[in-house]
Amino acid sequence: MRLCFLVEEHYRHDGMPNEVIRQLTAWGHRVDVLRPGGSLLRMTELMDAGTHDAWVLKTVSGGPGLTLLEAAAAAGATTVNDARSIRGVRDKAVAAAIGRAGGLPMPQTYAVARPDLLREIPAAQYPLVVKPADGSSGRGVHLVPSPERLEALLPALAAEGMLIAQPYVPNAGTDVKVYAVGGELFATERCSPLHPDPTVRERRVPLSAEVAAIAERVGAVYGLDLYGVDVLLGPDGPVVVDVNDFPSFRQVPDAAARVGRAVLGLAARTGGASAAPVPPVCPPRPRVVPVPIPAQAARAGEAAL
Repeated sequence: MRLCFLVEEHYRHDGMPNEVIRQLTAWGHRVDVLRPGGSLLRMTELMDAGTHDAWVLKTVSGGPGLTLLEAAAAAGATTVNDARSIRGVRDKAVAAAIGRAGGLPMPQTYAVARPDLLREIPAAQYPLVVKPADGSSGRGVHLVPSPERLEALLPALAAEGMLIAQPYVPNAGTDVKVYAVGGELFATERCSPLHPDPTVRERRVPLSAEVAAIAERVGAVYGLDLYGVDVLLGPDGPVVVDVNDFPSFRQVPDAAARVGRAVLGLAARTGGASAAPVPPVCPPRPRVVPVPIPAQAARAGEAAL
């Protein structure tokens, strides 16, 4: 197959997707890498039908890569993930609306074009988590304990563009990141960006049946094949707080090979012109083994500050 990877400068030297690109190349596939933010792109030539069997996006939110992926999709090319599905999770305000409509357990979400409009949120909703609607990698996430603290933050929030705010979900200071790749689910536990703790190391954890069902539902609701889901284990059960297309897949065993096989499989399934056999997984693994995660002690929002 001939594949095109759109890789933002932010990920130029990142293991993901570079290890996937090396793996695909080692399997004999041709991989072209485009830097959307650092190249003069001849759009009419790039979008010629049949140039690539599939286009793959690994970019930051708000970058130009998604525009190029959508252009490729409009020209009839196969994209991984589906370009329309990616747009649905890149804007966190839109993602919250889609998720709630799809029955996912998500917190109530407010969206504002100006930070001063956050003053209209009732005091009973505090503490709040406020973040950019197009944020990624924990950028610009603030835990706001009170309306008074919001006033002090307004100048810093002014440069963030569209914002969303959600009531804080009390938790033990860690969240569960579930990765979906090739029809399998893998769960890791990591420190919450709201509660930095250098002693907490990201690690693989068992995946409960309840969280697995939610993660599977996320793929169906948003139309994603390769994705990650951030879940908080709150006092009322699991809550989805973020969804990412093409995440890092950290802690996933043989991640590069798994993602590479998934890309080839999706390209072949959706009509890649020169579809080739997909290297098998050996040994075969079950999709997911539901193992309950011990309940985590929730702590109140004010105590966490």
